[in-house]
Amino acid sequence: MIDKETGMSTKERLGEEIATLAARIDAATYELLVLIRRFDEQEGWNCGFLSCARWLTWRIGLAPGAAREKVRVARALGELPLMSEAMRRGGLSYSKVRALTRIARPETEKDLVELGKAGTAAHIERVVRSWRRIDRSVEAADDELRDASSHVTSHIDENGMFVIRGRLAPEAGEVAMKALKAASEKLYAEGQEDPLPAGKLRADALALVAESALKGGLDPGSSGDRYQVVVHASEEELRAPEEGPAVGCASCASAEAQAADVSAETPPAHPHEHAAAAAEGVHVFAETPDGF
Repeated sequence: MIDKETGMSTKERLGEEIATLAARIDAATYELLVLIRRFDEQEGWNCGFLSCARWLTWRIGLAPGAAREKVRVARALGELPLMSEAMRRGGLSYSKVRALTRIARPETEKDLVELGKAGTAAHIERVVRSWRRIDRSVEAADDELRDASSHVTSHIDENGMFVIRGRLAPEAGEVAMKALKAASEKLYAEGQEDPLPAGKLRADALALVAESALKGGLDPGSSGDRYQVVVHASEEELRAPEEGPAVGCASCASAEAQAADVSAETPPAHPHEHAAAAAEGVHVFAETPDGF
């Protein structure tokens, strides 16, 4: 049956409605990606979650892999205005943009947008795979970009607390998160009756990771570096002659008396050895104060 107003059959009209609705969904998906990018930049997920992707899995029910891809695409579109505009108008689907952002750069963005409009999502996936196999410089540029953007900053706030912020390459980030997870599980196992908030637990876990790294040989130092006792004394106190205790110790006096009795009753079998021992005792007594 042909519709007189549109000149299309019922099936054709349904097909057009599907295409129109899909374009609206793509435009809405673009708005979602913009919100995700802003949310990630402002670290709105930092309320007990380790990343924006994990927050998305909890809040809107995405699978972990899909959530990570949403965050990756959202970040990439922030540097690709032509592709962003095409998706905002419904001209590029999310499937196409997801593939194109793996290889897109500002200098190649225009050609890739035209490719995305002309081909199917499956065709674009094949082109992207071939591109990455042939042009290894893309992957090298990815690595270089990640290395260049890696950084860690720290400062002390007005309360004396250390504030640490950083951005790590994927490999380094995975290692860091595994270490934090292991430390968190150890602290949780040793834990208290009242469980700590997630943020506090991760902070304690980070300190445990740092201590374990130092003890493991990274920079073991000495026990004196970790525990120090500082004694303050004036110059007059240091120069004052040492005086004996005002009140005698009964046990010390008893021990001295017993030693005197033994010394008097039992003469040494070898006088020379006795003299050497006495001299050694004097020598130790003279050196002991300098050791403290």
